[in-house]
Amino acid sequence: MSVKKLFWTVCCFTLASCSLIDDEVYKEGSDYELDYELRLVTNMTTELKTQLSTQTELSLAQSLRTQLSQVFTDFAHDVDLSFYDTVGDSLRLQHDEHIMNANQASYTLNLPKRQYMHLAVANIVNDKIVDLVDDERCHRSKLVQLQGNTRSADDDSPVDNVIDSHTTGIFTARQPMDVLEGVDQQFDVHLYMANCSAVLILDTINSGVKDVKVFSTGFATGFDIADSSYIFIDTPPLVRTNAIPDQETGLMAFCSVTFPSRDIIGTRTVIETTDPFVSPVSDKSLWEFHVYTTARDNTTTLTKLFIRRPLRAGQLMIIRVRALDDGSVIPIDPTVGFLVVLDWSDGGSHEVPL
Repeated sequence: MSVKKLFWTVCCFTLASCSLIDDEVYKEGSDYELDYELRLVTNMTTELKTQLSTQTELSLAQSLRTQLSQVFTDFAHDVDLSFYDTVGDSLRLQHDEHIMNANQASYTLNLPKRQYMHLAVANIVNDKIVDLVDDERCHRSKLVQLQGNTRSADDDSPVDNVIDSHTTGIFTARQPMDVLEGVDQQFDVHLYMANCSAVLILDTINSGVKDVKVFSTGFATGFDIADSSYIFIDTPPLVRTNAIPDQETGLMAFCSVTFPSRDIIGTRTVIETTDPFVSPVSDKSLWEFHVYTTARDNTTTLTKLFIRRPLRAGQLMIIRVRALDDGSVIPIDPTVGFLVVLDWSDGGSHEVPL
């Protein structure tokens, strides 16, 4: 547990909010009202209805809703508010932290007359994977994931560099503020979702598969809050999915929550739409699922699925696949590419050449 989250664990039991501000500056300020509201823009309902449309699949759809209920929600447990200087090193001038426990809330803050850049983050305290760092300066403030680690003795992952999924829906906002002296002002701040979810639905009926482990990869590992831009590295970690079996259908859902994937760059296809989740298919893979299936003879097959559609903030994307007798997995969507390694072995700890 990070120092910041340890502080919150203690603080939340004793204070509803706290404000860190220089006493001399505080005396010079005036009270202003700031209204905060979470805006959840998502396709979750549409995606579930489209991908799980039969009567027998409704139970799995409901299980996914339950699994993602803490992610695709406009409810904020906590909110972290920072007000920065707009010149020089963009130092933080005021910092407030509140337990919000609502979709929207109003706070009266004492702010001296000046121009500010205001950054806000919601639902960061209870997320075990993502932390807010370098927030003393505006343009360095970012959300970062834990780094992937090598396997521990109790970790049954078949590979290294693995992390867990995000555990909350994280929201952010950035807003310039010009605080005027002697003028009644009210500021409206809208926070939007910064992470998303990918779900693999696997049909193993008559396949002979006795065990499955699924990981997703290819996503951003951080988020620059002031610039509203995502941070990508050359070797992103594998994200461990949460398995959701459904006895009624024989299907299994594997759910991960992450930052978004890279978007399509340089495409000549232009789609004008009000739907932020409609996109053309990229010429190359943007993110992946890695599926490890174990057969009854204990051989392992690795199938890598290459998804060519971007996964964006607030989006749920479901990829449906079917397992074959040899343990390989084939996608239903013809735009999803795949590569199969039969009788896979990690050879101890090194990466398998493909």
